[in-house]
Amino acid sequence: MKPIQIAASVLSCDFAHLDKELSRASDANMFHLDIMDGHYVPNLTFGQPIVLKIRQLTKIPLDAHLMVTNPENYVAPFASIGVNWFSFHQECVYHSHRVVQQIKSLGMKAGIALNPATPLSTLDCILPDLDFVLLMSVNPGFSGQEFIPSVLEKIIQLKDIITKNSLNTLIEVDGGINETNASLVIAAGADILVSASYIFGSTDYSAAIRSLRGS
Repeated sequence: MKPIQIAASVLSCDFAHLDKELSRASDANMFHLDIMDGHYVPNLTFGQPIVLKIRQLTKIPLDAHLMVTNPENYVAPFASIGVNWFSFHQECVYHSHRVVQQIKSLGMKAGIALNPATPLSTLDCILPDLDFVLLMSVNPGFSGQEFIPSVLEKIIQLKDIITKNSLNTLIEVDGGINETNASLVIAAGADILVSASYIFGSTDYSAAIRSLRGS
């Protein structure tokens, strides 16, 4: 069994003390970047200047989740900054395969994100090309939402598909992850847990990250 990876979502950190916040959460395997444009989702977060600053402040891998209507426009700039993982919502592009190949050609891991109500069947023709699938366990757009329990069955089904087809695709789960449900998400088959407010709202970031891993 692969070790569980924790992606600390900086959306919930104190941006006025970004350097200290990243340092306090440095036990995470990666930093998750929620890029929202105010169109695909109702919220607006941050763009390339903040991503560049984060890259300058840490050597930990960066995991960019694009909740934008034109994710293909971000691929080259984010690759040049040094982003390592890049996922997008396929509803936002006309040619998913083309975007996936673009991401990979620039040295990043490519993933597709699925909203809670988006069926796994939308991945039928592209799953073998993906390094990871990001399953949303909340509806995207805001941090601090409650985990949607029905996503657990979705994780189980996706893990079964990956196993039966002998794929190396990883499952990342994002939304409402905390010490109460993390073990359920891991048991269902998740490889990477994204957590925002649970980590950055705690008094001890390292302890919160360890609790998500179950250690």
